[in-house]
Amino acid sequence: MRPLPVSPSNNEIRIGSRLRAARQAHGYTLDQLASAAGLTKGFLSRVERDETSLSVASLITLCEVMSLDVGSLFTVPDVALVRLDSAPAINLGGAGVDERLMTPRGQSRVQVVHTDAEPGGTGGKDFYTINCEYEVVYVLAGSIEMLFTDRRVALSAGDALTFPGGEPHTWVNASETERAELVWVLTPAPWSGSA
Repeated sequence: MRPLPVSPSNNEIRIGSRLRAARQAHGYTLDQLASAAGLTKGFLSRVERDETSLSVASLITLCEVMSLDVGSLFTVPDVALVRLDSAPAINLGGAGVDERLMTPRGQSRVQVVHTDAEPGGTGGKDFYTINCEYEVVYVLAGSIEMLFTDRRVALSAGDALTFPGGEPHTWVNASETERAELVWVLTPAPWSGSA
């Protein structure tokens, strides 16, 4: 007998949570999906908890019922780690700020920006807009004042503000002594690629 060219990893492949997520995304109850696939509710529940495995035929049937590509259950999710100390610096036009892009440059669905604002730091003296649907600013430390054309909103550590990206705005760390640390979430990402 010839040796196998590749040894099996013996790693268990866990697809239960992915099947559950697909079922819920399609709006099926356990009863409905089990019935449509010719399985029992109890068996399907155990499969979703990775307590038992499906036959290939049952897996294909479940995927057909949910119009799900079988291979999608086995793909490794695209995960990207960006550490603050090595995140690329970006210039969004502010003054007295250090801004870092915390999501990969090619990410198109969401972007996260970390801002460290010295006392008096600002997003700029003029109002600006961002080409995205929504912006969220979350204050990690210190405080800022968000300025809109018709109002001002004071934010302190622990506060978050959500607003449309097309809303003209700017912001300022009005403190004379305290730094402010902010996280901005922009969706969809207003820019991508290398800068």
